[in-house]
Amino acid sequence: MHRAAALPISIAALLRACSTAGRAMAASTPFLPPPRELLRPLAVPYRLLLGPGPSNVSPRVRAAGGQQILGHMHPEVLQAMDEIKAGIQYAFQTRNRLTLAISGTGHCAMEAALLNLLEGSDTVLVGTNGIWGQRAADIAGRLGAKVHELLKPPGEYFTLRDIQEGLAQHKPSLLFITHGESSTGVLQPLEGLGELCHRQGCLLLVDAVASLGGAPILMDQQGIDVLYTGSQKVLSAPPGSSPISFSERAREKMLRRKTKPPSFYLDMGCLASYWGCDGEPRMYHHTVPISSIFCLREALAMLVELGLESSWKQHRAACTRLYQGLRDLGLELFVKEEAARLPTVTTVRVPEGYNWKDITTFLMDKHNIEISGGLGPTAGKVLRIGLMGHNATQDNVDLLLQALRDALQHCQHSRL
Repeated sequence: MHRAAALPISIAALLRACSTAGRAMAASTPFLPPPRELLRPLAVPYRLLLGPGPSNVSPRVRAAGGQQILGHMHPEVLQAMDEIKAGIQYAFQTRNRLTLAISGTGHCAMEAALLNLLEGSDTVLVGTNGIWGQRAADIAGRLGAKVHELLKPPGEYFTLRDIQEGLAQHKPSLLFITHGESSTGVLQPLEGLGELCHRQGCLLLVDAVASLGGAPILMDQQGIDVLYTGSQKVLSAPPGSSPISFSERAREKMLRRKTKPPSFYLDMGCLASYWGCDGEPRMYHHTVPISSIFCLREALAMLVELGLESSWKQHRAACTRLYQGLRDLGLELFVKEEAARLPTVTTVRVPEGYNWKDITTFLMDKHNIEISGGLGPTAGKVLRIGLMGHNATQDNVDLLLQALRDALQHCQHSRL
């Protein structure tokens, strides 16, 4: 056998090889140092959240969120999902099969409802008397729908005659309306709307993010076709899960679609299969936020234990006490008609000579209490006070009124 001749390596080739290896090592070396702020422990202060949301989470719901993480198809998680469906059916007062929780906030549920129901150049009529009607009109427009807005000034609600005239004029396939308009503090009456819509061949879509559990709403009895809410308001769970339900009318409209919904993540056909709403074996769609699922399950269990009627009475009693206390302080409620006031979110006119931001900052800095300024059409005009779920207590009302009295005394020189 002949031994292979050794191939001489030039100095230049060796240097090139070393240079290439050096560049490869340099490319895999981090160039940003560890951020110092992440080397410190997380510090979260306690605050009493009496704004329009989120509300404080009860210790029981917080404990549920600290449970061991399980797989998203484990039987224990699927059982929790089934229990959530039953809890939503109770909270909504519906027997709808297509009932589940969207993995996302209330905005996500609004978008899911609209993009599954609207196709092509469908016509939608949006009742706009605050920011949530504005948002729904924006989303529907982006989907290519023909959008018509029925307008009311902030602080007012729609009458049956208003709705009837809008339906007759525009002949929509869908009416969107907000039950609890948290930007203005208005509670929209729902009686008769479903029947009116169905006579016109129109579906009724209701946003109950700020009202569900705090004010009466009966999905099947009131003829509501799509209803959704958020986890972080009256349910007092962490934000990120949104209960939603579709009537058989709405489900049939979705089944008649000629095109797929424009979002895979929010496709109700896929979500129904994952949540076991169609009677077929479950099909994986996405990984639900497991900790949020446990929190939502426990929050719904607490509502079931309390009972809907007791929850409604609790919120009504808390807001009634608040109204009287605000009047005693010389403050003016934004919504004139008491029956039209949303019991979960109260709007108060910013008193003359005060800056709303000074008041909210003082409450936060001196009393660890959050209330909010206006939003959308009420920005700069009102203060918004939330009494929702875990926070809707008379003790919290009294704490807030004392803090507001203090703020009005100390912020009085902040003249506009």
